[in-house]
Amino acid sequence: MPEPSVQGQIQGLTLGLTLGLTLGLTLGDPNGLGPELVCRVFRHGLPKSLTGVSVLIIGPEQALAHHQQASGGPVFWHRLSDPTQPSERLSERSTDQPPSVHLYTPPGLDAFPMRPGAATVEGGRAAGLALETACSLLQSGHVQALTTCPLNKAALQRAGFDFAGHTEFLAAKAGLEPDDVCMHFWGPRLRVSLATTHPPLRAVPGLITTELILRKLELTMAAMHAQNLRAPVAVCGLNPHAGEDGRIGGEDRRVIAPAVVQAAARGWNVVGPLAADTIFHRAAQGDFSAVLAMYHDQGLTAFKLLHFHDGVQITLGLPYVRTSPDHGTGYDLVGQGKASAQSLRNALDMAAALTVR
Repeated sequence: MPEPSVQGQIQGLTLGLTLGLTLGLTLGDPNGLGPELVCRVFRHGLPKSLTGVSVLIIGPEQALAHHQQASGGPVFWHRLSDPTQPSERLSERSTDQPPSVHLYTPPGLDAFPMRPGAATVEGGRAAGLALETACSLLQSGHVQALTTCPLNKAALQRAGFDFAGHTEFLAAKAGLEPDDVCMHFWGPRLRVSLATTHPPLRAVPGLITTELILRKLELTMAAMHAQNLRAPVAVCGLNPHAGEDGRIGGEDRRVIAPAVVQAAARGWNVVGPLAADTIFHRAAQGDFSAVLAMYHDQGLTAFKLLHFHDGVQITLGLPYVRTSPDHGTGYDLVGQGKASAQSLRNALDMAAALTVR
C-alpha cells in the first residue's frame, strides 16, 4: 500500500479551522538560506495549502529583495510600517480580497548589510530582533502561530542574545524554563523528541532525571494524541544496549527505567528504555508513534537520515504553535538554488494545521 504524501499527512492533522489565522514567519539569519527559501515558497503568492491564512514575514526587506531580484520573480509581499495596526486587513477573509503575504522590518534593520553566505554579527542581531518582534506580536495576539527560518547560534550570541538557540529563546520569552518545552521533530515515517537540547555530550548524563523524562514524555504524548497516533512512545536508552541492566552505565536502570514505570502508572502508552541501535528502525517501521531520545545527535542522526529534506521541528509546550524547517543556515548553498524548500513548506503547513482557530 503506497505511503500517503507528506502534504496529505500534514493536512490530515488539522485540529480546527485555520480561517482567520495570522502566521508569523521570521527570516532567521538574513545571510542564510531563509530569505531564498521564502522567496521560492511564495514566489507565486500564498500557496494553496495555506488558503485562509495570512502570513506576516518579519525581517529585513532587502534580504527578500536580494533573492527576489536574483530569481526575476515578482514582489510577493506587502510592506507594513506597523504590524499591530492593519489587523482587519491581515484577517480579511472575503473572497474578493484574499489573504496575502505581508512583511514587517523591525526598527534598526532597514540598513541591514547583506553578506549572503557569510556568518556575521549583524546577521545574528537581525535574527534576534526579528524573533523578539515575533514574540511580542504573539503575546499581543496579532500573530497566533510562528514559523522560524534558521539562525546561526554563535552569531546570535555574539550579537548579545544569550540563548543557545530558538528553543531556549522562545521558552524564556514565554516565561518558561528550558525544561518546560521539548524539541520535537516530525516526519512522515519517524517522529523524535529530545530530552536535552544543546549541551555538550559530557554534560548529558548529569542532566537526565526522572522528572525531566516524565515532562518530555507528557509533551510528546499530547502531541501524538493531537495527531491521532496511538502506537506507544518509545524511550531511548542513554548508554549502548540501554545499559545492559547496569553493566554499561547505571543511568538507564537508575533514572530512565523508573521514569517509564511512572509514566505507565499514569496510563501513558510508553515502552523502554530501548537500545538506540534498534529503536529508530522499529519506529520507522511503525512500531512506535515517536521516540524520546536522550540527546541531540542520538535522535537527529537517525531522523535526518530519513527526513533531511522534509522534516519539521516543533517546539512542544509553548502557548502557541512554533515550527521550523529541519536544517540550518546552509551558508554554502545560499544563492545557488540547490537547497530544498520542502522542509520550510511543511513547517508552514504544519503550523497552520496544528493551530486551533
